[in-house]
Amino acid sequence: MEKTFAVKNLSLVDNQTLEINIGPQHPSTHGVFRMNVVLDGETIVSLKPVMGYLHRNHEQIAENMSYTSSMPYTDRLDYFNSMSNNFGYALTVEKLANIDVPEKAEYIRVIMAELTRLVNHVAVIGFLLNDLGAFFTPVLYAFREREKILDIFEDISGARMMCNYFRFGGVKRDLPAGVLDTIKDVVKKFPSFLEEFEALLTKNEILCMRCQNVGVLKPELAISAGITGPMLRASGVNYDIRKIDNYSIYKRFDFKIPLGQKGDVFDRYYVRILEMRESLKILEQALKDFPTSGDIISKKMTPYLKNFRNFKPPVGEAYARVECPKGELGFYVVSDGTPQPWRYHVRAPSLINLTILEDLCIGHKVADAIIILGSVDIVLGEVDH
Repeated sequence: MEKTFAVKNLSLVDNQTLEINIGPQHPSTHGVFRMNVVLDGETIVSLKPVMGYLHRNHEQIAENMSYTSSMPYTDRLDYFNSMSNNFGYALTVEKLANIDVPEKAEYIRVIMAELTRLVNHVAVIGFLLNDLGAFFTPVLYAFREREKILDIFEDISGARMMCNYFRFGGVKRDLPAGVLDTIKDVVKKFPSFLEEFEALLTKNEILCMRCQNVGVLKPELAISAGITGPMLRASGVNYDIRKIDNYSIYKRFDFKIPLGQKGDVFDRYYVRILEMRESLKILEQALKDFPTSGDIISKKMTPYLKNFRNFKPPVGEAYARVECPKGELGFYVVSDGTPQPWRYHVRAPSLINLTILEDLCIGHKVADAIIILGSVDIVLGEVDH
């Protein structure tokens, strides 16, 4: 079997330093990405992220399609978290067209979003351990739990990953019979999995040695660079859009915002563990109060149910955002009154969070750069949107 190597194109910059390219293929990136690294021995003195290999032309496509036709394209931004992507886009168009959302649909949306957070965080922790050299065992444990939630998504939307489930003013269809009980069962059993996972990982001597005091992100830099999500909170900054904006019905739920202390790789790992516990709290409350009856889409959208392509928001502009598992996902849409957006822009957290990669890596070894990149948690579909 032919072997491929990630490190290519070695060249001497001077008598002391060596310039290498890590990539453009590497298993920790979920796509195609290159790091241009200058080394002094094995110590990183410069690192430039090189992206654009997976350019999707997402925004230009959206400006030439109907509003609803763009919903499946949002699935393919962060293709681990399509439900959250749908959520952000739906909120923006609803704000633009002043569309209300029925209570039952709001509960379904929150449940889908928090299940998505579990999917993302458990997967990225598994991948991080893979980057650390733990082979595939943690990934398999993580994916065992992820599959249970993807089965739920498939029952609800017909697809496991590219769900295309949200609609302006609500959701595409009601929950099928029995799915609510399945969700309750997953939520009930998930904490025991987290206990098992943490027993293997959190106090593991090798994990602590490799991750603590590595890739430290100072809160001042995180704020000035626009970093959001678990990366920002791991640096001790208390900022979560679910609390700040109180979008949808999040203000009804009691949950905390976990914070780190050092902002290193370990804190970014552990904050995600704690966030999963808080997501489970939200899910328990949402399932307990879930309305058994009610509409799943706004009556304002009834005239468009047979053909959403006729939907024309009024002239104006809107920006809305959600707390996606990777950070702030925002959509900016400008309407000229036609069935297609005049302007469509995505604020993708993977792209923004990647901009401080060099700051996190300078002074560390090459092996550290791999786990630092893994702790940032990027998906190239979102970076190169």
